[in-house]
Amino acid sequence: MAFWSSRGLRGSTLEEMINLTNTYYRTHGLALFQKIPTPITPVEVDNKRHTITLAYFEKSSTVDYIGVVQGIPVCFDAKETAQKHLPLQNIHAHQVEFMADFEKQKGIAFLLVCFSSLEEYYFLPLATLLQYWQAAQAGGRKSVPYEAFEKKYQIQKKPNGLLLYLDAVARYLEETE
Repeated sequence: MAFWSSRGLRGSTLEEMINLTNTYYRTHGLALFQKIPTPITPVEVDNKRHTITLAYFEKSSTVDYIGVVQGIPVCFDAKETAQKHLPLQNIHAHQVEFMADFEKQKGIAFLLVCFSSLEEYYFLPLATLLQYWQAAQAGGRKSVPYEAFEKKYQIQKKPNGLLLYLDAVARYLEETE
């Protein structure tokens, strides 16, 4: 059973930027996304601060976000790393399986990755993730190297905090159609 202890919310800044961007997309009629909450059961609660201090995950979650873009189903997970690679241990088998099943249903699945030490953001298509995932399962490299993140899929952070990742999704769709 996995436990969560409030050591601060890792990736919360990335999540805030994505939520802000998703609100922008919704208000401009471009896309509709919903944040999928991770189901937890509280074990310890600080009643004075009204916060959960210890909890366990009830079950495995799928991805962070699911939605639709101009009629196309989309799901993605947000990952953040301070290293110059994305450790595959940060991605769970059930997430990869869900994203693969999602694409079998004609949807688009990807990771939105933040390299925090570089302040760079990337769209990583599921196909690229699967190459590294399958190699790791066969005893190969256990991470996706920075070099695997294509510059054409780099997402610029706007001064207002938006990460307009739909540009990368559109670029990917143009290439795969």
